[in-house]
Amino acid sequence: MAAPSEQQYLPCDDFMKFQDALKKMRLIDDRIVHALNSKIPTQSFRDKVDVSAECRRLYDEIQLSYDQREKSIRHCIEVVNDDVKNLRQKKMDAPDDIDILRSLRKEQTKLRLMQQEMSIEEVVKDRTLKVFYERCRDSYTPPAAPIVL
Repeated sequence: MAAPSEQQYLPCDDFMKFQDALKKMRLIDDRIVHALNSKIPTQSFRDKVDVSAECRRLYDEIQLSYDQREKSIRHCIEVVNDDVKNLRQKKMDAPDDIDILRSLRKEQTKLRLMQQEMSIEEVVKDRTLKVFYERCRDSYTPPAAPIVL
């Protein structure tokens, strides 16, 4: 579940590719229960594993993944927003051009969908952190831990 060390941005030109890449990046969240079960032993075997270190390592992986995804989503939002601005300017210059209008609407839709991914990201993040805190709260407290209800 190790995340890549260098920043990789999602493909911004095609929303389906963007969504597929984001889905792959969210695998750590989808597999959080399995990761916790395999890394954090039950109460009877806790003496054999440094639970605090395992929780810290998993938390660091999760945070790295969140940071990378958020930066990638924001990058794509900026790219598509710039495309929308350029198309709006072209529409002002040629208001009767149907192709420009069609492209503008397509890019505006893509922009809205990418902005919605930020909200989805928050839901995914909250769900993962709740599961993480459930298993690691007694062993590891992250720095500046957000309050999860």
